Amino acid sequence: MDLFQKCDGFTRARDLQQMGIYPYFIPLRGSEGTEVEIDGRRLIMIGSNNYLGLTHHPKVIEAARQAVAQFGTSCSGSRFLNGTLELHEELERRLARFMGKESALCFSTGFQTNIGTISSICGKDDVVLCDRENHASIIDGCRLSFADVRKWRHNDMADLEAQLQRAIAQNKGILIVVDGLYSMMGDLADLPSIARLARSYGARLMVDEAHSMGVLGKTGRGAAEHFGIDHEADLVMGTFSKSFASLGGFIAGPERVIHFMRHHARSMIFSASITPASAAAALASLDIIETQPEMRRRVLQIAHRVRTGLSQQGFSVGGTPDSPIVPVIIGNQERMLRLWRTLFECGLFTNAVTQPAVPIGQDLIRTSFIATHTDEQIAKVLERFQTAAQIAGIHKKPATAKTQTADN
Repeated sequence: MDLFQKCDGFTRARDLQQMGIYPYFIPLRGSEGTEVEIDGRRLIMIGSNNYLGLTHHPKVIEAARQAVAQFGTSCSGSRFLNGTLELHEELERRLARFMGKESALCFSTGFQTNIGTISSICGKDDVVLCDRENHASIIDGCRLSFADVRKWRHNDMADLEAQLQRAIAQNKGILIVVDGLYSMMGDLADLPSIARLARSYGARLMVDEAHSMGVLGKTGRGAAEHFGIDHEADLVMGTFSKSFASLGGFIAGPERVIHFMRHHARSMIFSASITPASAAAALASLDIIETQPEMRRRVLQIAHRVRTGLSQQGFSVGGTPDSPIVPVIIGNQERMLRLWRTLFECGLFTNAVTQPAVPIGQDLIRTSFIATHTDEQIAKVLERFQTAAQIAGIHKKPATAKTQTADN
């Protein structure tokens, strides 16, 4: 059997391309944050994770420029050997202080952070309890560990407790790992209940705050702070590719645990370190996050306006009011893709999401918002959604006060 035979059988993407509804790998010619240029057209960007709009902030851009001038474009090596800059250590100290933890360790991407953290700290005598809707990087980190990995039903506390009882009976070390804010459906983990169960059963808790950091919580620490239990999360993961307007990730926690990871996390030890520009941009973004809380209030206000407006139009809107992510659930893959294409033609850049990123039958248009979106842009978003639904033939039932309805 030819190893490449499976590639010949993969035709779905080419079929969608021929149908004109393939929504991925779209090259941007230019970007201003809230608007992008594609093939000479300007579209309102509502598919970015640039939640605070800092990718084009003058302070962030200037910090990156200065870092390139001082250190060049790359460290050309791993943190472990020759790629550690004073800039990296300053960033780690600042992040640890910001998160209220003893220490922090930076990785080159958020994906590598979860892989390195979980696979280094969890071994053959341990159990990882993983929410079924956790990010792919968490799933892969679990796979690369030698631990006994057990998935529990999404946000189902009874199922989690049953798994904890089983792990306790086997006298294993236990790590519970969850997303604080789930990136596709835009819902929050039930962190107060999860933290309570972790305490009761002596488990450690790791929270991935990739999509909530900078946006949720009194100081922007994320979902755990939003719920007032940030001191109960043993390990907190964050990324720089969302609110921090950069590239990379970090884990924060007890000093002895971070020290262990420095010497065992293969995705950090065997990868080139974060570029000087990325580290400087993340530091500059952290300055802004710490001093300008009005930006996170603004992005949540915008998302609430859109969530309310789309619900009133009859769309089935998921997520929570405490999120910059507004998923519009269509349910059928082809209808979702046709709506995505129509929205694109109407001047809106959105994300088409299907399995395995969401469960079968939950195909959705993922929209996400930026603190620098203008009121005029948001009005256009709501108008264009209504127009696109009519053109695409997406039939919606009138929304009621008690329910939000999906398309027929």
